[in-house]
Amino acid sequence: MHANTNPVVPGFYPDPTVCRVGDDYYLANSSFEYFPGVPIFHSRDLVTWEQIGNVLDRPGQLSVAPGRAGASCGIYAPTLRFHDGEFWLVTTAREDIMKGHLIVRASDPAGPWSDPVHTTGAIGIDPDLAWDSDGTCYLTYSFPGGIHQAVVDPATGKLLSEPRPLWSGTGLAHTEGPHLYRRGAYWYLLVAEGGTGPGHGICVARSSSPAGPWEAHPANPVLSHRSTPHPVQNAGHGDLVELADGSWAMVHLGVRPRGSFPEAHVNGRETFLAGVDWVDDWPVVVEDRYAVPEAATGFDDGFTAPALHPRWVSPGVDPRTFAAPREGGGVRLSAGRDSAARDAERLLAVRTRDASWTATADLLAGDAALVVRIDDAHWAGVQRVGGVVSARVVIGPLDQILGSASGVAGECSLAVRAVANTEAFSFAKGPDDIELGYLEGDQFRVLATVDGRYFSTEVAGGFTGRVVGVEALGGEAVVGRFAYTPR
Repeated sequence: MHANTNPVVPGFYPDPTVCRVGDDYYLANSSFEYFPGVPIFHSRDLVTWEQIGNVLDRPGQLSVAPGRAGASCGIYAPTLRFHDGEFWLVTTAREDIMKGHLIVRASDPAGPWSDPVHTTGAIGIDPDLAWDSDGTCYLTYSFPGGIHQAVVDPATGKLLSEPRPLWSGTGLAHTEGPHLYRRGAYWYLLVAEGGTGPGHGICVARSSSPAGPWEAHPANPVLSHRSTPHPVQNAGHGDLVELADGSWAMVHLGVRPRGSFPEAHVNGRETFLAGVDWVDDWPVVVEDRYAVPEAATGFDDGFTAPALHPRWVSPGVDPRTFAAPREGGGVRLSAGRDSAARDAERLLAVRTRDASWTATADLLAGDAALVVRIDDAHWAGVQRVGGVVSARVVIGPLDQILGSASGVAGECSLAVRAVANTEAFSFAKGPDDIELGYLEGDQFRVLATVDGRYFSTEVAGGFTGRVVGVEALGGEAVVGRFAYTPR
């Protein structure tokens, strides 16, 4: 039995960054092409997290693009810090990468956050902010060939020094995801290496100065699951936090692959938790420090609040431009794609978070589709057009109706179900089966079943995970209720 096989934030919540203020912890993640960007969570124990908002939730803060061209672009890995009474977040917007990194700040992590300033002249990804005792702020980031650094004024984004190479890593591929910390006599530089796949890991170096030179940890990588049977793979891209009692912890990403060889992961890169001890002034990761139960992921949204819950996102577009909660409940969706089109235009979605789950959308008026997707070339859905409900699959250039039922006019409940593969040994199973259908009373009527590996990162590529959501087809639609239930 392996310790900590449960993520503390399950689902497509990668590249975690964490900070503490008193007894409160705050965590943020990358979000790529989805709007709003950079989900932010709160916890009092590092184990149970509640989303309190999204950092980049206005068009003036975030530009994302729809379609295949926008897939896995958008917002890359952030760093969240608290300094001098304010929260600071630095990240990279892929569409605006030549402007440098973007920095926003807030007095309340739930928002609102400021309009961004840009670090013109510092080009790369995965930026970090760290302050010296004299107030000097260091911007540390990944650049081809290793980690670079410059002194920056975080309030304006202005570089106060020329960027210079800092550390090239241990020799593994893709030295990135840097975080800089001061503890005692040393500065520590934590990086991700090996690429965010099966070779992923976390390495550490230390120095008496934030500018180096750097001494590599003798036991690097300090965390990696590569070439092991651990059920959580691709472990890497971490961030450290000191607890109020002086102990330390680490959040990091990982994936949970399943199915036949070579296995596939479908819910993206998720956030996991480990403890950290200090031995001879080096961090040592203790993976079984925390008992992590399965997170509570289910919800039933009748859209009775005046605004959308922060869990709702949309690829390439602000969901508030097309999804309006109605007085008394339900959400009105503006017309999205044509029913025969492949690319999502106005998809109101949430991240899938479990091995097995059911999503249902109660359609009160209009035509709509309930879709589980990785991107516009890898999705499966059930759509009601007129009185016909159809199960449809898009896999690359293939676009197929697999089953349909007529006489389903008026109000109806569309349903999608993921059923995890639990066979101990098989060369013919994906990680799960995707069942597409609708409800007749309380009964799920399945129109088609599809191997879930077609909607996995291993097939689709990219840095994201599955989402499931609803989109109006052709004209307006009204959804009275959306429920997501883990099984």
